[in-house]
Amino acid sequence: MTALKGKIALVAGATRGAGRAIAVELARAGAFVYVTGRSSSATGPSEIGRPETIEETEALLHAAGGQGKSIRVNHVDPDQVESLLQTIQEEQGRLDILVNDMFGGDRYAEWNKPLWEHNLEGGLRMLRMGVDTHLITLSKAIPLMLRTTNGIIIEMTDGTEEYNSNFRQNVGAYYDLVKASVGRIIKALTFELANEPMTALGVTPGWLRSEMMLENFGVTEQNWRDACISTPDFGISESPTYVARGIAALVADSHVARFAGRTLTSKQLADLYDVTDVDGSRPDCWGMLEQYGDIDESHIEAFR
Repeated sequence: MTALKGKIALVAGATRGAGRAIAVELARAGAFVYVTGRSSSATGPSEIGRPETIEETEALLHAAGGQGKSIRVNHVDPDQVESLLQTIQEEQGRLDILVNDMFGGDRYAEWNKPLWEHNLEGGLRMLRMGVDTHLITLSKAIPLMLRTTNGIIIEMTDGTEEYNSNFRQNVGAYYDLVKASVGRIIKALTFELANEPMTALGVTPGWLRSEMMLENFGVTEQNWRDACISTPDFGISESPTYVARGIAALVADSHVARFAGRTLTSKQLADLYDVTDVDGSRPDCWGMLEQYGDIDESHIEAFR
């Protein structure tokens, strides 16, 4: 509860999934955490149509013994993001940790369709949600972060740098471009912040058991292994808490600058900081993909 005491964090895109878990774990470690998203109990769900809200995330971090505040923000709107940062400046005078976890563009992904057959409007919306949101938030947040020392920016993505250097087959050009773009953002920030007291890096979870993923498989976090009966591949999945625990340890590391420009996996963080998933395991989805090129059912237990 004291590793991040006195630190101010913003988890942008904390309504559900990894963002929600990261907010909770940062608060549990002592940081004051601002959580943002579009789905609110006051204004209703975002275009994703999910029931989770930012107010629920705030309640969860309070339940974990932490402190924080939820603010409804649409991160494609520069004015809303600027207002958010002004609020943080007025209330705290600083921002030490920024986690960019905005996306929500999965609903627009069209599998096995080439660019010219992919819905153009949906594809461009995906870019707005997965690239523009990150750039807008960075442009507004970095000036405040430069007022402190040892600031940390974490860009959440899907896939290692090596994996994303190749075209992601089947998911469509727009989704591929979103994830490749996050990697380029990390490279740009690392170059531009080279002489500043700030570190930028990326983090990727593996196959995440998000609320939507659990719902799709008809299970809960408590009985998720039941889904492995029909889909053995699901055995390599991981809870959002896994990557969140790793990130909480990462931002508390006084030598975090050694990871500038890199994209770390949840398994790498687990090994670095001796953390585990909620069941005590250390899933390594990306390690399996690197070794076998696909999820190999016969070796899943060796990668947990």
